[in-house]
Amino acid sequence: MRCTYVVTGCAGFIGSSLTDRLLAQGHKVIGVDNFSTGQRRFLEGALVHPNFKIVEIDLLDLGALKQAFAGGQKVFHLAANADVRFGVNHPEKDLQQNTIATFNVLEAMRANKIKDIAFSSTGSIYGEAEIIPTPENAAFPIQTSLYGASKLAGEGLIQAYCEGFGFQSWIFRFVSILGERYTHGHVFDFYKKLLDNPDELLVLGNGLQKKSYLYIQDCLDAMLFSMDNFKDKVNVINLGTNEYCQVKDSIGWICGHLGLKPTLKFSGGERGWIGDNPFIFLDTAKLNNAGFKPKLGIKESVIKTLEYLVANQWVLENRE
Repeated sequence: MRCTYVVTGCAGFIGSSLTDRLLAQGHKVIGVDNFSTGQRRFLEGALVHPNFKIVEIDLLDLGALKQAFAGGQKVFHLAANADVRFGVNHPEKDLQQNTIATFNVLEAMRANKIKDIAFSSTGSIYGEAEIIPTPENAAFPIQTSLYGASKLAGEGLIQAYCEGFGFQSWIFRFVSILGERYTHGHVFDFYKKLLDNPDELLVLGNGLQKKSYLYIQDCLDAMLFSMDNFKDKVNVINLGTNEYCQVKDSIGWICGHLGLKPTLKFSGGERGWIGDNPFIFLDTAKLNNAGFKPKLGIKESVIKTLEYLVANQWVLENRE
């Protein structure tokens, strides 16, 4: 069935990829972005598509947001400040762009009688989990990042709107996403450093941090699959793969693909920065048992991401 989707953060990595996917499936898309971090070049195809409408506003402008959502039927709320590493330098940014922006999205939905919302949360809300792999019903430990705390607050608001106003939600707790249009994260950082100095690579932490990743197209498949197959009032779903790697593993794949053998210099400690989780590995049994399996593993996803960055140097230049 054809639908009109509202996609917040439509010019971002995940948002633009989702926008293209929805348009290819014959849906209409109302894209909302203020282009603070999103890239217009990611929307080159969408901007000439007859079923796409771009609305350039800030999610903190509630009046404009209510107008933008007019005609929408379902919402993908992907816009966020995803800067986990530097959250302590600007704590208000997470509150404003993640929590308050989510409240505004919910109010814009309510004003336009839109009931369905898919939300990009994060595996960071589990903090330094005691259960590995971490299931959706794990008890929450102390929050370790402002980003995770702000996303958890957004989850709470969405759940309360589902109870209070009859909304239905799909809350996706992502691992880190890799692939085409990737603009921040360890592959980006390592590649940029290696361009500057191919003989030496500074690594935050001790390189033994264990992380899980998911390829962008598998991420989109998982979200759309979940919305078709999970029909509770509130659906909380981990998105990831059934594997993880160490930072050193990823460095080896990146350097091997580039034909480099740099000297590695580690800053030390099991955390790269305040709020860095030394072991992220989500239990994806809920999604797997429903019949979904990702197509790519972590190594393939890292290489695809690197190949994209090599072929699209402008992405690096835009992040100077």
